[in-house]
Amino acid sequence: MSDGTRDVDARKSMNDDELQDLVAATDTGARNPAGTAGFVIAGVALLWSLFQIYIASPLPFMIAQATGLQVVLNDTQSRSIHLAFGVFLAFMAFPAFASSPRDRIPLLDWVLALAAAFCALYIFLFYRDLARRPGLPITQDIVAAGIGMLLLLEATRRALGPPLVVVAVVFLAYVFFGSSTLVPDIIRWGGASFSRAMDQMWLSTGGVFGVALGVSTAFVFLFVLFGSMLDRAGAGNFFIKLAFALLGHLRGGPAKAAVLASMMTGLISGSSIANVVTTGTFTIPLMKRVGFSSEKAGAVEVASSVNGQIMPPVMGAAAFLMVEYVGIPYIDVIRHAFLPALISYIALLYLVHLEAVRNDMPALPKRVDRSGREALLRTLIVMLSIVLIIGAIYYAITFVRWLLPDISAPVLLLSLLGAYVALIWYAAKSPELEIDDPDAEVVELPIASEVLKTGLHYLIPLFVLVWFLMVERLSPGLSAFYAVMTLIVITVTQKPLKAFFRGMQSDETRRAMREGFDDLIVGMILGARNMIGIACATAAAGIIVGTVTLTGIGQVMAEFVEFLSGGNIFLILVFTAIISLVLGMGLPTTANYIVVSSLMAPVIVELGAANGVLIPLIAAHMFVFYFGIMADVTPPVGLASFAAAAVSGGDPIKTGFTAFFYSLRTVLLPFIFVFNTDLLLIDVGVAGAIWIFIKATFAMLIFAAATQGFFMARSRIWESAILLLVTFLLLRPGFFLDLVQAPYDTVPPQQVFQVVEAAPDGGEIRLEISGPDFDNPDTIVSRTMAFGLGEAGAPGEVRFEEAIGLMAMLDGERVALDEPLDLNSLAGRTLGGLDFYTDPPVQITRVEVPAERLPREIMYIPGFLLFGLVFFTQRRRGGTLFGNPQAR
Repeated sequence: MSDGTRDVDARKSMNDDELQDLVAATDTGARNPAGTAGFVIAGVALLWSLFQIYIASPLPFMIAQATGLQVVLNDTQSRSIHLAFGVFLAFMAFPAFASSPRDRIPLLDWVLALAAAFCALYIFLFYRDLARRPGLPITQDIVAAGIGMLLLLEATRRALGPPLVVVAVVFLAYVFFGSSTLVPDIIRWGGASFSRAMDQMWLSTGGVFGVALGVSTAFVFLFVLFGSMLDRAGAGNFFIKLAFALLGHLRGGPAKAAVLASMMTGLISGSSIANVVTTGTFTIPLMKRVGFSSEKAGAVEVASSVNGQIMPPVMGAAAFLMVEYVGIPYIDVIRHAFLPALISYIALLYLVHLEAVRNDMPALPKRVDRSGREALLRTLIVMLSIVLIIGAIYYAITFVRWLLPDISAPVLLLSLLGAYVALIWYAAKSPELEIDDPDAEVVELPIASEVLKTGLHYLIPLFVLVWFLMVERLSPGLSAFYAVMTLIVITVTQKPLKAFFRGMQSDETRRAMREGFDDLIVGMILGARNMIGIACATAAAGIIVGTVTLTGIGQVMAEFVEFLSGGNIFLILVFTAIISLVLGMGLPTTANYIVVSSLMAPVIVELGAANGVLIPLIAAHMFVFYFGIMADVTPPVGLASFAAAAVSGGDPIKTGFTAFFYSLRTVLLPFIFVFNTDLLLIDVGVAGAIWIFIKATFAMLIFAAATQGFFMARSRIWESAILLLVTFLLLRPGFFLDLVQAPYDTVPPQQVFQVVEAAPDGGEIRLEISGPDFDNPDTIVSRTMAFGLGEAGAPGEVRFEEAIGLMAMLDGERVALDEPLDLNSLAGRTLGGLDFYTDPPVQITRVEVPAERLPREIMYIPGFLLFGLVFFTQRRRGGTLFGNPQAR
């Protein structure tokens, strides 16, 4: 890079203060006044964190049991107080406009903050009165609700910008004016009065104070607090250093380190923008140093940071919302989400490697010169040691519980405390990790073993969190509570303990103790300020959920997508992906998921079944979630791309398009796991999961090579095309098997009850249903629908009626159907356009059951043969598995 270009980049990129201001403006609030106002913001934020820890703890139940006092808050009361804190801080911490003062709080903002907090607390303050007159609001209720809605929208605009507010206003307008002749016939509805709308949106749990805000109150806050406190304790710098120690010396090492650091940061972060800025300020300049352009460096950081939102256990808080919306345990959400996220990160690492090899980029020098074989052996030994240690800890805990069942809890607690003190003693032997300057002339890569010494104790709260979530199977909220309490102990004590073990003077130890306490307070304040936008987002997104419930717009969306797609399942997914991408523009991850899942996830499930394909609900939710977060990448909004461009000095639009290209594997995966649910580990054992991981990872690496146009050497067009075909053969083998062998056998309709009775648990059946159109009885309409049959054991007629929602009658050679029992069921909504009261009757004209055929894995054989063809042709041109940029 020439000096002139470097100067241009320097002028275009932001300095550290401007970057921190960018993060503050999007996450914590750009206003940080001094004096009384500053104390009020900090005090309220601290009080919010303490309140959330209190309601998540067993303490209220212990106090109630001991004293008989009613100190346990129900869900609705907790949500009311939670939102009151959020909107109050939104008006205090976020200025109204870019020109508004940031060093003081105008009087109007004080008034708006107090009014917003009162309106949010209205349900808490008048809870008993509202419970006595459900659905019958008085004038006072309506006024409080109306003002509260306006102030919530303004608080959301300040904290998150206009996109979510615009979406919410459009939905509110539809509630009030949905009956207007200006509204197209297909989405027109009867409209609602102001009183009815406010009762739905504010005075009940069907709108603002619904499930989304409940998840924010019960789970999300504690996980965001956990992440903020862990970062304040020093874990963020530890993760970045560890990533560079492990991968920084490889070709394109800074980019690979950026991917790994962003993945580790994404484990605890709920913001892709904060992830970009936190890791990008160090990784992007180093990526540019080894040869990445400004746009490509920013794009790598964007792709890896946004992917942090799909990485369990937090998933940008969407994991906890999925628990409520899908109705499955949290552990199952993690199990379904883990494999696609891990594979996506591995593929991104390989893509970065190919980019570096193709452009013959240099590697940063490493301090310890080891051969590649020795480094690989050491890595394998470390990984095996970690697995053995984890296994030893698990069995040790199990043994203690068996040996000392009555006192196992205090024994294990003391053991954990002893392990923590030992790790702090070990860390005290090494100097503290310093934050390196990426713009320095010489960047000295750290040594992994030295980095690990300084931060092993940061793994303890992560261990506590995972243990309670995965092994003890406690609720996410209670698990996060114990993890936060562990982190509080670490934050307060780590510095004074290090000072003690280093033999420092008593005054230095006291100073370290004060610093630890200050870190705790600051971490709790930052955690609360990070929650302002999420609290407002989940509340405002409740308006969309309330509108869907009140108006039935979800069914209209299904009809609209089916009309566009003509019933083709692939086109249904494409149009749903596009709509999810549009709906997600400019929204934070949490609000993004609420909007797209409320509108589009039911569409995928319903239209899939209505057109002969059963799609699990979790697959549909994961599908729309993946495409919703891609809005953080793609122009023209692409907030993460703009943040990365601010760091790199590159063009934000080019950065966004490049990041989207790097994220193509994230675009491909949802289409794959909708049709191949093995990727989500649905009904898959341990051995099967290992095989699926190996196969899917191999396929995604091939896909990365195909899209990069480089595998062992620069690929020719036909080689890239073959690699894409191999990817599809490995990830979706059933598609090609369907072309050779029919996936379903046809059974005479008269045997439908026998087939249903003989089907196994979780069996599937497809029915072609024909009948006269309701509006034009002379026209016969046919539709092939798929149904899951649930548990086996019931007689065929009973199982048919329960699973499908239709009553069938044998009439000679025909199987006639009565009108659906439940008009809101799949059969009721899908067959509502048929006339069940005329001749000929609505009837089953074909029955299809899964066929016995060759295993779909047979298609791997041509896939591996085609891959071998590319392998040997590129090998003959001088290519190697690690890439040779000079190969022909």
